Amino acid sequence: MLHDAAVEGGIPPEEEKFLQHKEDGMRPQFTDFEGKTSFGMSVFNLSNAIMGSGILGLSYAMSNTGIVLFLILLTCIACLSCYSVHLLLRSAGVIGIRAYEQLGFRAFGHPGKIIAAVVITLHNIGAMSSYLFIVKYELPLVIQAFLGKLDWFMNGNYLIIIVTICIVLPLAMMKHLGYLGYTSGFSLSCMVFFLSVIYKKFNIACPLEVFGNHSVTSVVSEDSCSTKYFTINQETAYTIPILAFAFVCHPEVLPIYTELRNPTKRRMQNIGNVSILGMFIMYFFTAVFGYLTFFENTEAELLHTYSKVDPLDTLILCVRLAVLVAVTLTVPVVLFPIRRALMQLLFPGKSFHWLRHIAIAVCLLFAVNLMVIFVPNIRDIFGISGATTAPTLIFILPGLFYIRIVPKNQEPMSSRPKIQAACFSALGFIFMIMSLTFIGIDWMSGEKRNLGGH
Repeated sequence: MLHDAAVEGGIPPEEEKFLQHKEDGMRPQFTDFEGKTSFGMSVFNLSNAIMGSGILGLSYAMSNTGIVLFLILLTCIACLSCYSVHLLLRSAGVIGIRAYEQLGFRAFGHPGKIIAAVVITLHNIGAMSSYLFIVKYELPLVIQAFLGKLDWFMNGNYLIIIVTICIVLPLAMMKHLGYLGYTSGFSLSCMVFFLSVIYKKFNIACPLEVFGNHSVTSVVSEDSCSTKYFTINQETAYTIPILAFAFVCHPEVLPIYTELRNPTKRRMQNIGNVSILGMFIMYFFTAVFGYLTFFENTEAELLHTYSKVDPLDTLILCVRLAVLVAVTLTVPVVLFPIRRALMQLLFPGKSFHWLRHIAIAVCLLFAVNLMVIFVPNIRDIFGISGATTAPTLIFILPGLFYIRIVPKNQEPMSSRPKIQAACFSALGFIFMIMSLTFIGIDWMSGEKRNLGGH
């Protein structure tokens, strides 16, 4: 009966196996099972998806913008991210679909579905690789500091395999994303511990004393310890992409919406708003106290700056360990949208099967581990990937989906919401061009910068 109704209603066969939910008095919503995830667990999962390794570079961004300009830029990007979530949820509500790939299908047919799935896959594989890179290079140093040299155990390649098999894979095999709410909450707690940089601000004197092998030197320059509220220099332009991609969570929004208990657009929008607000607060406090500790001496990787003061500082070592735990527990959350995208591409309309579910996770983790271990320039590759996929996911696709999916009889192209969505997509192209330009400049000059995303 459901199949006949779907065919008569013009719904493609690959979208027919859904249960119905009512959405704010509008037409039914669809999902492949009854959502059971609470509001709080959904906030944890989405916040964990937002939070990335980019938090380590925010103090450096503030040192090149000043406190006031940084706050203005961060506020604007947070508001734009909330608006982007609104566009996705509005598009999903109009047609009763809560899958990013299916929005692409409804907006642009099969090419749209393929583009959405490929963009999500590339972006999240890039995020997973960046997290495992942190584990590969940071975990041996932390182990060495706590326990001393342990021969083979100090090899980062072995460590990421162990971490993947013992922690990431079991979590990635969970049937539903909602089950990861507890580990996401713990991951967020670890990153909250990162705010202990606030405490270190009052323990480190300026000018900065850098400990070498046998001597102590002071790094002093004019105004090196003065607070700047508004500044523009040649590095300022590089901070815009870093901040623009600070709230990337859009591949996870619709999967979390699907698993939400009592799903409504307003309820999911509130989850997005709370998650973005929480990350906004964490980002700002981490950036401002990191900056007020080192001022002009702030480096692109904040923990490395602390290590220059005292490489064996117990608190900083604990913070590094907490960051490692946090990024490790984020990998399974990032993997779920990739698996969902591949399922939509390769097995459309198929019901859940454990073998397929586990096999895709194993293949993805195997491929990412191989890349992190054997491809030395993988960061450069995914630097370009992140510069193109992040603005596509945050700005370009949500705006285009909204323009194409919301009927013209409800909102004509000349209406303010459609014009805003068009401008929003155009902003994404601007950010993409800026990021790729900066990456090109860096390659020609031989410098390395992290231009955003995770």
